[in-house]
Amino acid sequence: MTTRVRRPGGRRPASLRTMTPLIILALTAAACGESATHGGPADPPRPPASSSGTKTPGTGDPLPSRTTTSAASATTGAATSPAPPTPAATCTDRYFSGMTPDQRVGQLFMGGVSAANPDGAQLRTLRDHHVGSIMLTGRSSAGTTVTRRLVDGFRGQADQVAGKRVGLMVATDQEGGRVQVLSGPGFSAIPSALTQGSWPVTTLRTRAAGWAEQLKAAGVDLDLAPVADVVPAGLGTRNGPIGQYAREYGHTADTVASHSNAFAAGFAQSGVMTTLKHFPGLGQVIGNTDVSANVVDSVTTAGSPDLLPFRAGIRAGSPFVMVSSATYTKIDSKHLAAFSPTVIGQLLRREMGFKGVVISDDLGNAVAVRSFTPAQRALNFLSAGGDMILTVRPSTVPAMAQAIRTRMQQDASFRAKVDDSVHRILAAKHAAGLLVCR
Repeated sequence: MTTRVRRPGGRRPASLRTMTPLIILALTAAACGESATHGGPADPPRPPASSSGTKTPGTGDPLPSRTTTSAASATTGAATSPAPPTPAATCTDRYFSGMTPDQRVGQLFMGGVSAANPDGAQLRTLRDHHVGSIMLTGRSSAGTTVTRRLVDGFRGQADQVAGKRVGLMVATDQEGGRVQVLSGPGFSAIPSALTQGSWPVTTLRTRAAGWAEQLKAAGVDLDLAPVADVVPAGLGTRNGPIGQYAREYGHTADTVASHSNAFAAGFAQSGVMTTLKHFPGLGQVIGNTDVSANVVDSVTTAGSPDLLPFRAGIRAGSPFVMVSSATYTKIDSKHLAAFSPTVIGQLLRREMGFKGVVISDDLGNAVAVRSFTPAQRALNFLSAGGDMILTVRPSTVPAMAQAIRTRMQQDASFRAKVDDSVHRILAAKHAAGLLVCR
C-alpha cells in the first residue's frame, strides 16, 4: 500500500512484551464458537485513512463447490479421460467445499492489527467476520520472538473447516528505510529501496533472503513489498507517495525491474511471499492516496515503459499484485484503478496474464476512497476483478461483508467472481503451507 512512514523523532510504540499475554487471553475468552482474526497496513508521516460497519447476518445456503470437468476433444468430439486433479486443487477445493458462505466471504479480507498494541475489540470484529488474513501495522520494536508469540495467538483463533484450521495469512509492510513495521531483536535495519537499488542484484537477493528469514521467524507469511513504481529523476521527492520517502529502487524501469525482482527472489528463497505494488504505478503522481483525494496520473498508458517492472515481476511468478487508488486518465479516466475493470480485468489479468491474488491498497482509511461508502468500495473492487480487500480499519469489515453477501444472493455472475477469488486466495495459502492437505 502507499503505507505510512514514521515521522522522524516520533514516539516509539509500547513493547508487546506486556501486551501479548493480555491479547491472547482476550482472544481466548471471546472465542466461544467463533473464529478468525486478522490485519492491515503500515505507517508514513501521518497519511490517514476511512469508515464504518454493521451487523452480521446468517450463513444462508451453501454455495456450490467448484468441480473438475473432463475436456472434450475439439477435433473428434470424443470425451477424453479427465486429468487427475493436482494436490493443490484437491486441497483447496476440499477447504472451499467445506466452508460456509460467511467463511468464504471472510477470506476476501485482510484486516489491520497494530503490531505493537493490538485492540481486542478490533480482533473480535475480524474473528466474528471470519477474516482470513491480517496485516501487522504501525511500528513495533518488540523483535522476532515476541512478535511470533503474538502471531501464534492470532493463528490459534482462525476458522476451522472439517476440523482443520483455515490458516491465517499474516502480512506486514517491510520495505526498508522509513517503511519498516517490525524492528528490534532479531530484525535487521533495512535500508531504503533507493539504497537497495544501488547494490548489485546478487547482493540484494542475498540480503533480501536474510530479511525474509527474519520475517518467517516472526510468523509472517507475506511482505507487502517490493515497490515496483518508477519515479522519474526529474520528479524525485516531489512524488508524494514514493519519491518523498526513497521507496523506489531507481529512476529507470530497468533498474526497478531488476532490483524489485531480486528482492522478491530473495524472499521466495526463504519461503516468504511478496507483493508487487502499486499497479499500474504511482511514480508519476504528486499526491499520496493515503492523505489526498483525486490523485491523478495523466502520463501512464497501457503500453508505458514504466509498466516493465510489473510485467517482469509477473513473469517471474509474483503471487500478489497490489492495485493503487489513483486515477489513470490514459487508461481509464472514469474509475480509480482499484475500481477499474480496464486496469484489473483487462490490463493486469488479460494483457499481462496475472493469475495470482489481486489485493487492494487500503480501502478502509485512505482519503482517496472516502467519497465511497465501505460497501461501495468492496463491491467496486471485487466487481472490477480484485480478490483481497485490504482495510486498516476493522470497523469497515461488517458493512463490506454484508454488501458482498447481499450481492452474491442477487447476482450469479458476481457470486462466481467471489468463488474464483476465494480459490485464488486459498491457492496462495496452500503455496505458503497454511492449509493442512493430508
